[in-house]
Parts: sequence; C-alpha cells; structure tokens
Amino acid sequence: MNNDKIVITGMGAVTPIGIGVDAYWNALVEGRTGVAEITSFDTTDLPVKIAAMVKDFNAADYMDRKLAREMEPFMQYGFVSADEALRDAGIDTLAEEPVIAPERIGIVFGTVFAGITDVSETQEGITSGEHPKTNPRFITKIIGNIGAAQIAIAKGLHGPSFTVSTACSSGLDTISMGAMLLKEDLADAVICVGGEAATCPLTILGLSGTHALSQRNDDPATASRPFDADRNGFVMGEGGGAIILEKESVAKKRQAHIHAELIGYANSTDGFHVTSPHPDGIGAIFCMKHSLETAGLKPEDIDYINAHGTSTPKGDVIEVKAIKTLFGEHAYKLAVSSTKGATGHLMGAGGVTETIACVKAVEEDILPPTLNQITADPECDLDFVPNKSRKSVVNTAMCNAFGFGGQNASLIVRKYVN
Repeated sequence: MNNDKIVITGMGAVTPIGIGVDAYWNALVEGRTGVAEITSFDTTDLPVKIAAMVKDFNAADYMDRKLAREMEPFMQYGFVSADEALRDAGIDTLAEEPVIAPERIGIVFGTVFAGITDVSETQEGITSGEHPKTNPRFITKIIGNIGAAQIAIAKGLHGPSFTVSTACSSGLDTISMGAMLLKEDLADAVICVGGEAATCPLTILGLSGTHALSQRNDDPATASRPFDADRNGFVMGEGGGAIILEKESVAKKRQAHIHAELIGYANSTDGFHVTSPHPDGIGAIFCMKHSLETAGLKPEDIDYINAHGTSTPKGDVIEVKAIKTLFGEHAYKLAVSSTKGATGHLMGAGGVTETIACVKAVEEDILPPTLNQITADPECDLDFVPNKSRKSVVNTAMCNAFGFGGQNASLIVRKYVN
C-alpha cells in the first residue's frame, strides 16, 4: 500500500454552461443556467422538450476531423476534458522524455448510457429503410470503453484502463477507482474522466416512464430546482469532465501546481430498489460515513457538500434526511448546494464536473449556488446557498452522487497544504 497523499493537479470540463473549467466555474458563480428547449431533434410527440445540452461545440476545433468522426459525442466530451486536464497538469504524454512514464498513467472512464444516441438513430434508420446498413465505426462508437481507448491511443498511454458504469455515481466512482490505483501503486497518475451525451427520444421516453424527468417545458430555466417545494423531476444534461490524480511525491518532483488534496472516498449500495433510494437514506449514510472515515475526519470538519440534489420529489428529501442523520446539528451549520440547478443532470459526467466545483470552492473560498430556490420545502431546511454564490471559507468539501440501483458514491477534497 502506497502512503503518498493523493493530489489533484489537472482539471477539464465540457458543460452546458461553458466549455473549459474557467467558463464552467464562472457560469456557476454567476448563476447562469444551461437548460433550454431541445432543438437537435423533433420533440413534438415527446412529454419532455427541454434539456441541458452543450452549446457551440465543434469537435474538430479540438481534435483532428478524422478522430472526431470516430467518436460519439460522449467520447468527444470526455476526450476534450481529458486534454484540458492534462494541459492544466503540465503532463505532455507525447514528449521525448515524458515527466511520467506512459505505462504509469492510468485511465478510468465513466459513462451511463455510452453510445445510446447512435444506437437509437441507427435503429431508426434501419427500420425506416433510410439507412439499411450500419456505419463501419458503429460498434466502436457505442461501447463505453472506447472513450478511454481513444484517450490512450491519442496520448500514447499504456497504464491500467477501466470503464465504470454505476449509474449516476459513475463520475465519482472513476475518481475513487483512480485513487485506489494510486494507493495500490499500480500507477503514478490517473486520468479520471466522465462523458455523457444521452439526450434522445429513446432516453426521454424511458426516463419519463419512471416519472424521473421534469416536464416544466414552458419554463426551461427554472425546471431544475433542487430542494425547492415545487420540484417535479430532473433535467437531462450532457457533457464531460476530467480530473488528474497524482501521487504527491510525483507531483512535487515535477513541480506541478496542486489544486487540492483528495482525502476521502467511498461507495455503497442501498440493496433496496432499482429506481427508488432507501426511504431512510441508509446507503447514502453508509457512504458519507465511510468517506469521512477514510479521510480521518469528523462530520463537523466538513464545510460544504455538493449534493446529488437532482430535483426529484423523493430523492432530494431522502438526501437531506441522510445528511441530517449523519451530521446532526452540524447539518445546519454547513453549506449544501446542488449545481444541477445550473447544469441539469450530467449523468456519468456529473460526478467529475461536480468534484471540479468542489475543488474550485476550496481553492477560491466561494460557494456555488443552488439555482431556482423559489418556494421553501419544510422537509428541505438546510442552507442550500439559494440562487446566489457567496464567499465563505471552504477548507474541506464533500461531493455526493446517488444513482439507480441504489448506487452511492461520496468523496472529500481538502485545501492543499505543502
């Protein structure tokens, strides 16, 4: 077991509110939303007509056109995020003498739906007779692990590679798995990536069937309203996020800028229901508790929680209940916000982009807000940083992600002190 601290040296983001970490963070702090009417396909016969889509993104602006054609958007978003994160970390994997050996850099890629949009469009083309044959790249564009493979091929990497699909906790689980690779000395650095682009008629109909999505089509900007009394479901989002984890000794040796320290991480399962969280939040409590234990912290050491907070009637209440149970009186002293009010639910990318929000909160001592806090819910009575960001000392932040199947993930980042 390696006892090196685990540090974050690079970050990258492609989101509905901005491309690049700076654009994403500035939009969060300024309280901008990425939710709008869907224009990329016909929604006439669909119950949901809104989503948080990435805007003004042309993959060929960030990579070779041939490579862009070989990737589905979920891969493109992950790839561009990873590229930004590597540049931020100062790691040129293709240098004649790379600062970290290619076989010592791992990749963990998280996605929920992988290439489902291409599957949906291809099936539609075959059924209608418009496109009776599949694209030769069809299979390699739709399977999840190719997202990691494309990064490895482009960057000349030979370290361990895994693809994670644990529903909405996929993004956080990529970071936890990356930390485990470092702790087991199987890598010196790990690129932890999430990528998702799943908004299509098939997923809208499927998720609407579970009553998970907001149908506030007449007011997209306020449709995602975590912890608000009038919330009625989440808004689908898309995007990518990447974080570079490194052993502290490796980062210091190459004089890298260190954004923050990753000190705790955990995963748990409700063992209760495929779509509904446990009514007492047992799995979420176990997960947050274990994350605190791995960090060696007490509940009162946490300053800020970036909540899963998807804007569903049941899920938000249960997360609040779990926080109150574990944190006791301190639950009313710490800040809790959900950035999904701005970005919608980025699925497999969300855990990574929301961890980036935690890192920026720790670096800049700014709490990102929960947008669309309009009507108070008596069952959701914590400090949700309503509608406006604010300055506050944030030494330690927790990030939560809870998903279908009772998947739970939680991690903790802390201000880095040399």
